[in-house]
Amino acid sequence: MGLQEEIDKMRQEIRADDYSMSIGEWISLYENSEIEIHPEFQRFFRWTSTQKTSLIESILLGIPIPPIFVSQREDGVWDVVDGLQRLSTIYEFVGKLKDENQKTLDPLVLEKTKYLPNLEGKKWEDINNPQNSLTQTQRLLIKRAKIDATILLKESDEIAKYELFQRLNTGGSIATPQEVRNCILVMFNRDMFRWMKELSQKEIFRECIALSEKPIEQQYDMELLLRFLVFRTLEQTEMRKIGNDLSGFLTDKMVEMAKNKNFDYSEEETAFNATFEILYEQMGSDSFRRYSTNRDKFLGGFLVSAYEVIALGIGYNYKNVSHSQINLKEKIQEIWTRPEYTDWSGSGTTAQRRVPKLVPFGRQMFQ
Repeated sequence: MGLQEEIDKMRQEIRADDYSMSIGEWISLYENSEIEIHPEFQRFFRWTSTQKTSLIESILLGIPIPPIFVSQREDGVWDVVDGLQRLSTIYEFVGKLKDENQKTLDPLVLEKTKYLPNLEGKKWEDINNPQNSLTQTQRLLIKRAKIDATILLKESDEIAKYELFQRLNTGGSIATPQEVRNCILVMFNRDMFRWMKELSQKEIFRECIALSEKPIEQQYDMELLLRFLVFRTLEQTEMRKIGNDLSGFLTDKMVEMAKNKNFDYSEEETAFNATFEILYEQMGSDSFRRYSTNRDKFLGGFLVSAYEVIALGIGYNYKNVSHSQINLKEKIQEIWTRPEYTDWSGSGTTAQRRVPKLVPFGRQMFQ
């Protein structure tokens, strides 16, 4: 297939339309549950009060707002693909925004800005103090302002909107690829997201990975769980397809899992629980730290290469390991002396080369 054929094929898979819509219409869509902004995303988007105020200021000053990308579902409801924070800010300002539990959040209170210092303390409508409210004229100015919508129609290939979401949201207010993945998973399979989130918050898992606050905030615990689910039973031939983009590989495999109606939640959860119960009882926070043979102790922080050998090795063999009298500490100490590990765990070794070597080695060590 030549370049033009590739272009033509992909253009056929993405069907889009454009509308010019008033903010009043965007508000009505939300009030009537005709648009899904996914409140679960709020933890991944980190606009400050200053950024939110700047958006309202821009609308009042007539500065054009970038289009909102949405995807039309089979039921006609629009999923927000890009523009969640813009819409959330508007809905929060007018006192309509709800959290994951359908509880209405407190309305946004504006800050002063360079051009509109009198915005400080203003609300959409303050019943207790009308002086703090926008006037009817100012509210109508906002409601009549236009924000264009680009709609990916339901005829589009289902993967297209997730690819678009990833491209539009990588960087910016979202900090990490896993945060983008989480958003994609919520749109694709909300039940799987909630299931994974629950597993990632288990004490046995958190104690063993022993991450600091920042990686947890950036959802690295969810990425480690995803790696466990993806690589635990993956064939070595598949691991060799990682290429230069481990992040993209994980995303693709996550989407495959989310689409798989036969995904065995029970088996995967059993393997996860058994693996980290064993590690929690015998190793705790030393599970994935470097072992120093000279000092005969575990040192430093979490190492992903150790995780790939130990967690995935035990996970693959969890039934046998659970019923054995294995001395886990001795086994893990041995790993740090084996060239199969030391030769492939250096900081300069790419995931493309590392994973297909270390995961099978881990399976062998704990069989």
